[in-house]
Amino acid sequence: MAAPRHLRSRTRMTDITRDVVIVGAGVSGLTAANELVKAGKTVAVLEARDRVGGRLWTREIDGAMLEIGGQWVSPDQDALIGTLEDLGLETYSRYREGDSVYIDADGALTTFTGEIFPVSAETQREMERLIGVLDQLVAEIGIAAPWDHPRAKELDTITWKAWLEAQTEDQEARDNIGLFIAEAMLTKPSHAISALQAIQMAASAGSFTHLVDSDFILDKRVVGGLQSVPIALAEKLGGDVFLNQPVRRIEHDDDSVTVVADGMTVSAKRVIVAVPPNLYSRIDFQPALPRRQHQMHQHLSLGLVIKVHAVYDRPFWREAGLSGTAFSPYETVHEAYDNTNHGDSKGTLVGFVSDETADGLFELSEEERKHRILTSLSHYYGEQALSPEVYYESDWGTEEWTRGAYAASFDLGGLSRYGADLRTPVGVIHWSCSDLAAEGFQHVDGAIRVGRETAAVIADELNA
Repeated sequence: MAAPRHLRSRTRMTDITRDVVIVGAGVSGLTAANELVKAGKTVAVLEARDRVGGRLWTREIDGAMLEIGGQWVSPDQDALIGTLEDLGLETYSRYREGDSVYIDADGALTTFTGEIFPVSAETQREMERLIGVLDQLVAEIGIAAPWDHPRAKELDTITWKAWLEAQTEDQEARDNIGLFIAEAMLTKPSHAISALQAIQMAASAGSFTHLVDSDFILDKRVVGGLQSVPIALAEKLGGDVFLNQPVRRIEHDDDSVTVVADGMTVSAKRVIVAVPPNLYSRIDFQPALPRRQHQMHQHLSLGLVIKVHAVYDRPFWREAGLSGTAFSPYETVHEAYDNTNHGDSKGTLVGFVSDETADGLFELSEEERKHRILTSLSHYYGEQALSPEVYYESDWGTEEWTRGAYAASFDLGGLSRYGADLRTPVGVIHWSCSDLAAEGFQHVDGAIRVGRETAAVIADELNA
């Protein structure tokens, strides 16, 4: 999806002055910019890429419209839903009629309906019990300040894997419950994240039950793609969005800031750094950030996921009574969905390959990797899945200005140690992105929430 023509790309050094400069033209930065304009402030948004949207990117690949990054809208995402309404963007429901598919550790395929996978009665009881335990912990710990809970350090220094092992001896129950947090959401191995980080992930969606329910968490899509949101937000800002402007240096004092990009310098009263935390170190802060921020940022990292798009002449799985929804912690593609575009006669499947499994595939040739992935899809949908008309792999780990997916999370002990300071401003420097959200963490909804909150704080400061 092309960026609006009026967005500027500077090739020679220009000096401008604004009230606030925003680094990054993702949804959070663009939301903050629009809110500040509403409050009567002048802004400039500097974006390193040649497009807006950050981790939202709708592209045409070999004639097929593919959503390379984020794409879904769930019914609890009030901030996103309100923004879609304000921008006049339409949504449509993900196709979900028919049976889902589950493959167990022995490779046996079973179709099912509902939220719980078709496992043995004993394993089902264990999964339901674990979901109940997690929902209770989510309710008890909450999302606003999980680091303040009396058990925060205890839960933050045990891995998600070890916590599950302590809860049940049922391996299949552990594998499936672990999948919803590790591979599916944080895209890191279960031994690399803490139980507190897992609980926080569930709390950001309202409950662990919501994460288990794909019909809830992956409810709707936006007609034309979710990148329509940042494109529309950028259009509202007119000529105040500047593309191809990677920020190299931020000079700051008690009441002003100078932001130096490749083709321009912006003098302002405040700056919002609206990029993922793993990119903060790409900027030379003068004077340097405080010790605590330096340490905190080193304990945050993004995961790794391959988002696979396979387009066919028709959605053939529907003819077999399948919804397109498929899960297995034992398959190369651990989950997949019907991702057919609104009004499209062709059928599209989207699947996901995460963390260490993705590592292994990237050691293979491009053709062998494609073969392994399509073979895994065929285990769910049959041999027809082996021959798509269009095949594409989204790999955000190779994106220069992202370097991972879906969002940054802490290593062991990091959330309880540093969580309270995730969004703490450093003088005139403020932070805003979905990685820092409470509700809506790592989703567009969270990006919007943080953008609005950050803008409100700055507007109050400038009006004081």
